[in-house]
Amino acid sequence: MTNGNEMEPRISLITLGVTDLERAVRFYRDGLGWPHSSVGTGEVAFFRLQGTALALYPHEALAADAGLPVARPGFSGVILAHNVRSRDLVDVVMSEAVAAGAKLVKSAQELSWGGYVGYFADPDGHVWEVTWNPDFPFADDGSLLVPE
Repeated sequence: MTNGNEMEPRISLITLGVTDLERAVRFYRDGLGWPHSSVGTGEVAFFRLQGTALALYPHEALAADAGLPVARPGFSGVILAHNVRSRDLVDVVMSEAVAAGAKLVKSAQELSWGGYVGYFADPDGHVWEVTWNPDFPFADDGSLLVPE
């Protein structure tokens, strides 16, 4: 069902530009344990996530595909979020990411609204927020339930 136009509200795939595809695959597949898809040409890697997918693609090739200049390192204005089912899991995921080669950006801490949040950057500098939000439960299939 659409909302009056052909654009349905969903994110199907997130593609991250990476400088070293093999290193990035090792980080997400071996370090974080994410399920790697057999689909791909060796120039792109896909990971099966709950409700969406993650693709890794060489940074310069991704910029060229989009017709954009290659951006310089630094904060891009985008943070990817990984919500977890409990407060304790934030620390577990943060530890796993750092052990896999992520850079700790900000240690997990309690926030004024009741959540618990930490930040890490993957080996290419993509920033991830690991969050436990008591107001965002999960459905049985693992998808996040955002209140209306």
